[in-house]
Amino acid sequence: MRIVIAGGHGQIALRLERLLAVRGDEVAGIIRKAEQADDLREAGAEPVVLDLESASVDEVAERLRGADAAVFAAGAGPGSGVARKDTVDKAAAVLFADAAVNAGVRRFVIVSSMGADPRHQGDEIFDVYLRAKGEADAYVRGLDALDWTILRPGQLTDDAGTGLVRLEARTGRGPIPRDDVAAVLAELVDTSATAGLTLELISGSAPVSVAVKSVAGN
Repeated sequence: MRIVIAGGHGQIALRLERLLAVRGDEVAGIIRKAEQADDLREAGAEPVVLDLESASVDEVAERLRGADAAVFAAGAGPGSGVARKDTVDKAAAVLFADAAVNAGVRRFVIVSSMGADPRHQGDEIFDVYLRAKGEADAYVRGLDALDWTILRPGQLTDDAGTGLVRLEARTGRGPIPRDDVAAVLAELVDTSATAGLTLELISGSAPVSVAVKSVAGN
């Protein structure tokens, strides 16, 4: 498969790129800064320098053309202000989804957040973040041209992955290592039977492949 990842230098994306490259997939990661390119090459991915906050749909679609799947793993990051929650966590996700439609890429996986909700109340930065992620998710759900899956991880940690997870429509809150999020994403990209599902993810007792197979087609 050829897979294009938005937010290619993110902590989850770099892990995902390594997993996909090792299993023989062709991976491209969209990054904003040219100086991040070597990190992607080290992970086995082709770096594509493109700023999703200023690019047009056509420009992004050109980078997506010929791909078998697209993964949106970009984020403004914890140190960003309110404005970038809208321009990255929402607008860039919408742009990437529109570009996938334009390029004819049906398989689309978006990394969201547990608690994401377009009706979420509050004015704190995290409230704005959850609202932006929820609005992006709602937009993607409305695109019939995409076979989308929305993944909502719990509290992200840098602990070593265990390969054991709980993946369901509703899991309740809990931690999840970034290693395991990447492993689940690698399985989801390859499992189109999860299209149309919004899934929460925390650490659990099921091996990743078993967890993904158990929700496929539900």
